[in-house]
Amino acid sequence: MMLEVSGLNAFYGQNQALYDVGFSLGEGQVRTLLGANGAGKTTVLRSICGMVRVAGDIRFDGKSIAGWATEDVVRLGVAHVPEGRGTFVRLTVEENLQLGAITRKDKREIAADIEHVYVNFPRLKERRTQQAGTLSGGEQQMLAVGRALMLRPRLLLLDEPSFGLAPLIVEELFAILRRINEETGVAMLVVEQNAALALELAEHAYLLETGRVVMDAPADVVGADESIRRSYLGY
Repeated sequence: MMLEVSGLNAFYGQNQALYDVGFSLGEGQVRTLLGANGAGKTTVLRSICGMVRVAGDIRFDGKSIAGWATEDVVRLGVAHVPEGRGTFVRLTVEENLQLGAITRKDKREIAADIEHVYVNFPRLKERRTQQAGTLSGGEQQMLAVGRALMLRPRLLLLDEPSFGLAPLIVEELFAILRRINEETGVAMLVVEQNAALALELAEHAYLLETGRVVMDAPADVVGADESIRRSYLGY
């Protein structure tokens, strides 16, 4: 397994947010973390990225990375797309993409990868010289994903990619994510309020409730269980 999390506890100051969380993710797999607001989904992603205080074990390629600095986790090929986009609003679309490759030296390959982002997100190509702050919400989310891909990641952590977006844009975005996974083999761990959509994209789901994993099952099993959908997922 590429990513193995076991006995993970996470803390904000004195407050504990995760309790003994465990899950795994293999090369090229797409898995989703589901649960109500405040269940701890975002905290799991932050824990992997070294953004919160943790106890327990997080392994990447068999190497323990719990408590590593965020930039060292990024160098392993872990790209995080936080909720709320996180684009640099005063920079152009293309400058944002170049920033995504800041740890890389290969200028020709960086230029080729920018073109590849434009193939996946044609709207970004149309707006390549525009300031990111002038883009629509959907375009900013596409830019955030594109910028993360410029790292050439092995693992993409996506936090609420559909947040605040119109349904048609969300469907388009998820179709592109599926295609990127199939074409590049980048693994994805997706935190998503739109459970139905997340279960279509992912092959496996982990259900969190108040900081604990309460279910670990194939996505189609979770999606087919009406009592789980009603109790935990609200649809």
